[in-house]
Amino acid sequence: MRRATRVTWAAGCVAALSLAAAGCGGGGSGGAGSSDGVVRAFWTDPQNPLEPANTNEVQGGKVFDMTFRGLKRYDPETGKAENAVADSITTDDQQTFTVKLKKGWKFSDGTPVTAKSFVDAWNYGALVTNKQVNSYFFEYIEGYEDVHPEKEGAKPTAKTMSGLKVKDDRTFTVKLNQKFSLWPETLGYNAFVPLPEKFFEDHDGWLQKPVGNGPYKVDSYTKGQSMRLSVNDEYAGEDKPKNKGVELKVYTDQNTGYTDIQAGNLDVMDELPAGQLKNAERDLDGRYINQPAGITQTISFPLYRDEWKSDKAKLVRRGLSMAINREQVTEKIYHGTREPATDLTSPVLKKDGGYKPGLCGETCTYDPKKAKQLIQKGGGLPGGKVTLTSNVDTGSHRQWMDAVCNSINNTLGKSNACSVEPVPTFGEFRKNVSGKKMKSMFRTGWQMDYPLIQNFLQPLYYTDASSNDAGYSNPRVDKLMDEANSSEEKEAVRKFQEAEKLVLADLPAIPLWYQNGNAGYSDRVSDVKLNPFSVPVFTDIKVK
Repeated sequence: MRRATRVTWAAGCVAALSLAAAGCGGGGSGGAGSSDGVVRAFWTDPQNPLEPANTNEVQGGKVFDMTFRGLKRYDPETGKAENAVADSITTDDQQTFTVKLKKGWKFSDGTPVTAKSFVDAWNYGALVTNKQVNSYFFEYIEGYEDVHPEKEGAKPTAKTMSGLKVKDDRTFTVKLNQKFSLWPETLGYNAFVPLPEKFFEDHDGWLQKPVGNGPYKVDSYTKGQSMRLSVNDEYAGEDKPKNKGVELKVYTDQNTGYTDIQAGNLDVMDELPAGQLKNAERDLDGRYINQPAGITQTISFPLYRDEWKSDKAKLVRRGLSMAINREQVTEKIYHGTREPATDLTSPVLKKDGGYKPGLCGETCTYDPKKAKQLIQKGGGLPGGKVTLTSNVDTGSHRQWMDAVCNSINNTLGKSNACSVEPVPTFGEFRKNVSGKKMKSMFRTGWQMDYPLIQNFLQPLYYTDASSNDAGYSNPRVDKLMDEANSSEEKEAVRKFQEAEKLVLADLPAIPLWYQNGNAGYSDRVSDVKLNPFSVPVFTDIKVK
């Protein structure tokens, strides 16, 4: 599951158009690559070491999108799941699936991609002692509870899942512990990619230089500076790169990246600073993309703390939601690149896919009078005031957080009812969130892993799900989601919407806005586009 992500700098560094990124503390080699056919792209360091089952945020996911292919791949135009390494995935009962692989797939080190490559990778990702954040993705496979016991601290009774069986080099079977008709559609997510033998034989070495089966291979990575990728000559897929490689350059300030796009020191930037959106199309001579994407932004509450999980606190949470003027924030700060959210999914799903505008009702409607009444009825803000926390190295988060706190303060008639507590980097912020160290409101963003309503709800709001940052739990919600997964598509969507209504009534997270994908690019490249996940389709980019 990917969390949508995006320090302050000297004014001279932000303003000086001629300075290269490295001179401002950005990543990489500045103007390097200007004639070598390599695309230079904006990036920030991933939260965790790059293991497929241990990466659930955008920056690490961006690397795996380029260096790996799984059984399925999501069409960069429509988001539809289509076969990649899989030749076929068949079932007679929606519970036991037979997977057959295409011929000719290899890892970048020349070793073959086999059925065992998938089975070993999935077993590794699921095993509790490997501490993989995406282990939750494998919970539908029979035997998961043996390798990943539910009780915290319990030891596994097996090292492999009984539901996975290798039949031959190109065939394996998967038995689920319940019917899940849409399960094959989830297999384009990076947790399900195969792993080469080197991953298990020399794990530390592999982490230093990951080996995958995607269109690119990793050449080098220097934390805080850049990752360099070149074309994988062993790649068997149809979407072969139209360039000679990609350099992901690390930045800790979006404004520096924007400056470098204008100066020609950077080629692609896939989320522009909020302060530049109004003028981006003009500044970049039309080299600007703004399109709907499967990304939502929310504010979550630490329900693992007593002051936030009571019935009265629920009234306070509703009041805080109604104190936020979403229309004003999206108009004044984001200039048409955000839309006020009225549910927990995304318009990219369309109505037949589970998007239901207005599902949040008055709770997501700005009403300062009622907001104040609800907060007072709930006993007031915990401790008399609240804080709002996020990383501020990317994403223009400081601006919208200030605006949200101002809206809450104006509603309550107090200048210090809400204040912003910034965290310098995304990695530090995520460690605090993952460690359940939050004391008040904090930002949570979500970038879909696959275009299903299930992905917007279950990873975030099912009890103990891997991305359930709020610590939310409701047995009725869990039951509805379980029933949805065993249903055919239309019935599954309906049950997930029922579950969503319950989540919105409990309000562990406040829907803020749907986020468009926006990007800018230099005049050095062409054929730049974003997929429905708001990630650049790097293979299609041409360097002039």
